[in-house]
Amino acid sequence: MGVSDSYARGRRLVIEQPGLLVVGFGALLLFADLVRKLLVGSLTVASLGGFVWNGIVIGLIIGLAGIGLSLTYSILGFANFAHGDYVSWGAFSGWAVAYLIAGLGRFDAGGLLLIGAGDGPAPADVGISIATTPGSIVAGLVVAVAFTVGLSLLIDRVVYRPIRGADGISLLIASIGVAFALRYLIVFFFFNSREGVTDLGSVPKYDVAGISVTAHQLTIVIIGIVLMLGVHLLLQYTKLGKAMRAMADNRDLAQVTGIPTERVIRTTWILGGGLAGAAGYLVVLTQGTIAFDLGWLLLLLIFAAVIMGGIGSIYGAIVGGLVIGLASRVSLVWLTNDFSSFSQAVAFVLLILVLLFRPEGIFGGVSTA
Repeated sequence: MGVSDSYARGRRLVIEQPGLLVVGFGALLLFADLVRKLLVGSLTVASLGGFVWNGIVIGLIIGLAGIGLSLTYSILGFANFAHGDYVSWGAFSGWAVAYLIAGLGRFDAGGLLLIGAGDGPAPADVGISIATTPGSIVAGLVVAVAFTVGLSLLIDRVVYRPIRGADGISLLIASIGVAFALRYLIVFFFFNSREGVTDLGSVPKYDVAGISVTAHQLTIVIIGIVLMLGVHLLLQYTKLGKAMRAMADNRDLAQVTGIPTERVIRTTWILGGGLAGAAGYLVVLTQGTIAFDLGWLLLLLIFAAVIMGGIGSIYGAIVGGLVIGLASRVSLVWLTNDFSSFSQAVAFVLLILVLLFRPEGIFGGVSTA
């Protein structure tokens, strides 16, 4: 490419997409300010590494939940607004069992199953963490996945399957009704406040190049990577995964060619529900508290990740989750304590900017593959 061609392309870019240049200039200013902060010492490399590490942890959780939402949309053709409450039920079911196993024989079973609400034991009394009670943590994760899988299959059978032939709006409205029902069932069985769960004081911390890394964060990263790798292998190298990709590309053609669509739909709910339950359980592991609207609040970030990555693409959901997580944490470099609550808003601003210049998302709306 000659100089004249490069000049012509640059001129077209300025004329056709001036906003892209403005965004690029803004990003360059932020990068220059970041370098300045590092050079003058107002920001240390370890502090920046801590923001990045925390962003990766949160991003993996959002990406896990986003995979299920993306699969549901690409194969079933509607945005499931109840997905966030699957996340909540995964958290509550898993931690109820984790509490029961960790405190059995020392505390009343009823108080343990209510996750310490009311007169139940406090988190520090139970002493639950990956270091002190690893068996209960693992058992809780298994139950969170299994319970949410069962819940998603039940709701599909009772609510979604009878109206599966309806338009996407009808399914979407139905999912909103399911979301409210699930959320307030949690209030009925558990509590409507935010409660502490893990004993943060007993969680081991490691210093890695000046970055504080907790055992719970390491657990989340390892589990998240393993689950994502498992989904990748399923979709790419199994007959069922190929059937799911075919159905996502063209459902009518998949039915004509003899693909068992109902089996694919069940698998979609199993994967989506299981990953949502795991994400809910893991987000409580990292933040140490649980609330009935946990998944509902997280749902906005999950949708943002899926849309940013390219709705319908599981890889887009993963990348979108990581981008959202990193943006919300790295933005704290510039947001002071008084404005730290705006960190999530930064993630949505980034989403808007991505969609302005690439409406189809980072992965261009690629299907499940």
